[in-house]
Amino acid sequence: MGGNHRSDKLEISYKVVNIVATVINEIDGKIDLNPINQRISNVEYHPDRFPGVIMRLENPHATLLIFSSGKMVITGLRKTTDANLAAQQAIEKMQNIGIKIKNPKITIQNIVATSSLNVNVDLNMLTIMMDNVMYEPEVFPAAIYKMQDPKVVFLIFSSGKIVCLGAKVKETIDEAIPILIKQLSESEVTD
Repeated sequence: MGGNHRSDKLEISYKVVNIVATVINEIDGKIDLNPINQRISNVEYHPDRFPGVIMRLENPHATLLIFSSGKMVITGLRKTTDANLAAQQAIEKMQNIGIKIKNPKITIQNIVATSSLNVNVDLNMLTIMMDNVMYEPEVFPAAIYKMQDPKVVFLIFSSGKIVCLGAKVKETIDEAIPILIKQLSESEVTD
């Protein structure tokens, strides 16, 4: 799942590589995670290392973290519409072993997309020319740009590769990439 966007002469496409969603379920008390581990396949539970069950689904491809509070975190999705399907599959598996869960509330928390600007970026100059940019090459090879409107974060690599984080809807990425391209062009930090 991705998109294409034209800004001046540059056409930029991107690919959604991860979607993170949370699920809040209505439960009575706490969920005993041991039966989930013992009776459902593709599940890991190591309470000495992590307080939740890790459940892996095949279709849609997703990993769920399930906590005794009834909260779940879904990662690894490529389409926002798959969050509902993944949550329903996990809930159904738990209901089949007698765990009472109802009224799931699913919220998309983060959409991660990657792209290439097809130009090199001078990251040292970028930190001088633009606000809200942090670049510490000895710590991380990309500049971190916190765009204010729309509110997303870009990791910008000198090769022109970018990662967009923090969007909750795909339309935010559609809006943010052309703005980033314009800002980089106006700052004269690309070749």
